[in-house]
Amino acid sequence: MEARAIAKYVRISPLKVNYIAKEIRGKNVDEALAILKFTPKKGAKELEKVLKSAIANAENNFDLDRDNLYVKEAYANDGPTMKRWRPRSQGRAYPILKRSSHIGVVVEERE
Repeated sequence: MEARAIAKYVRISPLKVNYIAKEIRGKNVDEALAILKFTPKKGAKELEKVLKSAIANAENNFDLDRDNLYVKEAYANDGPTMKRWRPRSQGRAYPILKRSSHIGVVVEERE
């Protein structure tokens, strides 16, 4: 049995979050929370929120034991990109892409 949680439209680039998500894949949930707590990045804070939500979903909705849970999947997919323009020299315009992401975590019980 698996439980999942997704945070949508988070204003951080998915590339930045995926570096951190790679660190916690396959780990025990308590170990993953410890890693995220001491990682000094904005993406770690967002990923920690989603992981806590997935753990709560597993405990409350599926009656899974927290001690046996591990992170099966952790990912950040592309959300919509806001396109802004920056003035440059000689009347040109330079695009600025403000990326967003959908962050998801799936936890599962180990047999």
